[in-house]
Amino acid sequence: MVGGIRAHRSVLSVPAINPALFPKALAGAADTIMLDCEDSVAPADKAKARENVIAGAREHDWAGKGKTLMVRVNGPDTPFMYRDLVDIFEAAGDCIQSVMLPKADGAGDIHMLDRLLTQIEASAGISHRIAIHALIETARGGLAVTEIAAASPRLEALHFGAGDFAASCGARTVNIGGLNPDFPGDAWHPVMQWLVMACRANGIQPVDCAYGDYSDPEGYLAAARRAAALGFVGKWAIHPSQVPLANEVFTPTPQEVAAARAVLDAMDRAAEAGQGATTVDGQMVDIASIRMARNVVALDEALAVRGAGD
Repeated sequence: MVGGIRAHRSVLSVPAINPALFPKALAGAADTIMLDCEDSVAPADKAKARENVIAGAREHDWAGKGKTLMVRVNGPDTPFMYRDLVDIFEAAGDCIQSVMLPKADGAGDIHMLDRLLTQIEASAGISHRIAIHALIETARGGLAVTEIAAASPRLEALHFGAGDFAASCGARTVNIGGLNPDFPGDAWHPVMQWLVMACRANGIQPVDCAYGDYSDPEGYLAAARRAAALGFVGKWAIHPSQVPLANEVFTPTPQEVAAARAVLDAMDRAAEAGQGATTVDGQMVDIASIRMARNVVALDEALAVRGAGD
C-alpha cells in the first residue's frame, strides 16, 4: 500500500473449492485474488472451502508476489458467515488482507463485521487491521449505499454486483455486467454513479462488477471503460483472460502520470507565490486539480512498488 491506497485494478475471483487454481492465480497479473466461499461453493462444500482457504493462505506467498489476498465470505443472511469468519481468520488472518462481505444491505452489516473482526484480531494476535470490502448488489443496499460507505474506518472499497442487483430489482435480463439491448444505454449507470459518489465522499475505492461472458473481450473492455469514465478504480475478473484487460483500462498511462505530476509541480509553484490557481498547458488548475492528480500519482507509485505496472 502506498499513499494510503492499495491497487484493485483487477480482482480475480477464484472458487475456494478448487485449490488447484490457487497457484495459477498467484502466478498471474491480478492485483487482488479473491478466494470465494460464497456463490461458487455449494452448501455441502462450505466446510471444505474454508479448509482450502486456510491452507492456501498459509502455503502460498501472496504478499511476496505483490498480491492482495481477499476472502469472500457468505452473506449475513446465511448460516455460514460466522463460521467463515471465525474458522478462516483465526487460523490464517495474519496472511489475509481483506474480507469481502456480499449483499451488504445497510450500515448495520458493516458494524457487525467490524466488531467480529476486532475480536478475532485480538484473539488470534493478528497485528494488521483486516480491511472490509462490501458488495452492493441488492435494491436495499443500493438505497443505503451512502450509509454503508461511511460505516467503518475498516472499509477500503465498495463493489457493484450487477447480477444479483438485477435479480433484486426484477430486471428483465440474464446478462451479468453487460448492456441490455432493450435499454437505451447502460441500465446500471444511476446506481454506479451513486456508488462512486458515496465512495469518493468517504475516501474509499469503487470497484466494478464481473462481466459474465468471458469469451467477449471487447464487451469486457467496453464495460471497463464505462466504469473507468465514472470513476471506478478496477473491475472483477471471473477468468484469467480478463485480468490483463482490466489492468489495461485501469492503469494510468505514462502521459496521464506525467500530466498529473505537472499539475502538482505547477500548484506547488503557485502556492509559493500565494496563488490558489494557475494554468498548465493553457488550462486552469486549482485545489480540485491537486486532488485528482494525487490519485493518479499515488496509484502509479503503488503499482511501481508492487512491480506490476503492466
